[in-house]
Amino acid sequence: MAFGTQDETDEVMNEINMTPLVDVMLVLLIIFIITVPVMKHAVNIDLPRATAKPQDVKPQTIRLSVDAQGAYYWNEGRVQDKDLPGLLKAEAARDPQPELHIRGDKDVRYERVAQAMSAAQQAGLRKIGFITEPKPAN
Repeated sequence: MAFGTQDETDEVMNEINMTPLVDVMLVLLIIFIITVPVMKHAVNIDLPRATAKPQDVKPQTIRLSVDAQGAYYWNEGRVQDKDLPGLLKAEAARDPQPELHIRGDKDVRYERVAQAMSAAQQAGLRKIGFITEPKPAN
């Protein structure tokens, strides 16, 4: 009896071998069973119950205007250059800290606006914004 001869008739398999497919499915099932509990990172704790009302208190807004001649106006009132750092420090110490809106005239030297920004930063104000007028639509 010789092995591998042409005389033997080779039978063609008409059925799919399901054993490797079942093995792969069982391995995947075991992997999912192990990893799903690990993916849950929550710790069960009993949290205290409290009611909190939202704060409707808006922080005050301070308008610091610089006119075309370089004069400072604190909420529409004229302020001397030597008084500005003291006012800014007093506002920076408040809680909640107010917002500073700087409005500079388009003809004022940039140096005056930069001095106001520097004084506000040195005083400790964190919320500084610039106010501009929108361009008119043509």
